[in-house]
Amino acid sequence: MSDALTIDVARVIADLDELAAASGGRFAGAKRLAWSKDWRTARAWLRGKLAELPVDVQEDAAGNLWATLEGANDDGGFVIVGSHIDAVPNGGWLDGVLGVTAALGVLRALAAADTPAAVTVKLVDWADEEGARFGRSLVGSSAVAGTLDPDDVRDLRDAGGVRLEDALAENGIDLAAAATNARAQLDGALAYFELHIEQGPVLLDTGRLASAVAGTVGDERYLIDFTGQAAHAGSTPMHLRRDTLAAAAIAALEIREVGIRHGGVTTVGSMRSTPGVITAVAGTTEMMLDMRHLDAEVLAAMLADCKTAIAAAAAEFDCQVSINRVFGATPTPFHPTLVQLAREAVAAAGGGDGEPIPSGPLHDATEVGRLVPSVMLFAQSDPPLSHTEIEDSPDDALRVAIEAYGRTVGAALPLIAAGDLDKKAKA
Repeated sequence: MSDALTIDVARVIADLDELAAASGGRFAGAKRLAWSKDWRTARAWLRGKLAELPVDVQEDAAGNLWATLEGANDDGGFVIVGSHIDAVPNGGWLDGVLGVTAALGVLRALAAADTPAAVTVKLVDWADEEGARFGRSLVGSSAVAGTLDPDDVRDLRDAGGVRLEDALAENGIDLAAAATNARAQLDGALAYFELHIEQGPVLLDTGRLASAVAGTVGDERYLIDFTGQAAHAGSTPMHLRRDTLAAAAIAALEIREVGIRHGGVTTVGSMRSTPGVITAVAGTTEMMLDMRHLDAEVLAAMLADCKTAIAAAAAEFDCQVSINRVFGATPTPFHPTLVQLAREAVAAAGGGDGEPIPSGPLHDATEVGRLVPSVMLFAQSDPPLSHTEIEDSPDDALRVAIEAYGRTVGAALPLIAAGDLDKKAKA
């Protein structure tokens, strides 16, 4: 494997600390909510760093920020490096921005080289990956991937009642134009590379500092409404109760077993019942269900089993039930050649060898990876938490992951320039 692309790891970590300092330090809670003044300030910080490089900086119709470093090729093809700078309220100091600063490190290393990169490289900072303000994740990357429907999102509101469409307009973004004009950004894209913290316990549990990522899992989200009959808690015999909360509870326990049985994850995140008082049987209960798996066929089987469990629980308590889909994302396996390069890069950087792991959380690579050969790398999370101010990764894990990211891009560029990426994947 080529190690010609060597990122200045210490400088990347210094950038991370510099950005974190704007929110009060590493563990003070990030303040970069998408479309907010704080987010615009973070974007201005990034633009300042990019101004030090020989790059062309542009913002697309969806609010994604692009910085282009021209390569030796003249065919219009390019590779993409990056992630997102936005954060959840009081989130972690690394989530998303690790990938942006590492991508900045890639541009610095390429710009400092004696010869131009074999292929043009574009850094991207995706807009509103988190969806923390309006509940719709991957806004910028889904616009570029062509999966953003303006009618689905324009009337989403934040906690203050502001519509998503209006918040975008405040940032100079026209929602309808975003959903149509941003798609051209992937014309000529040859590969996408993203670095992220794991946000979970797998690497910590196995003692690995970093890993290649096999892909992002498919995700199905549903609202399940059980309808029975509210009744007095004192006067209604147990065997005559049409208890929707009992039905939902029975379903939730079986849903847990479905996840275990199929090697995926199933989560009942909430139950809300009415009338919601201690002296009444629950007449209605709404249950939130999320299920995830890397294999589309297994995910479909999980969904079928969950629906069977829900119907059986409703019948047991003589309740009606409706099952309504609110979100879905197909599994996105990453390009096998790029995954192998990332695995080798982790080992070469001192992270040890190990099977690539799947990503349970969705990422911008979920959207891009359906259209462009893509790969992600993970740094170990310790504690194995994210979306919290105590989010962290050990310095050794950051060093290994950042170095491995640079090695991966460096090894891939000549393959891509030679047109060998797909040939090697099919071999």
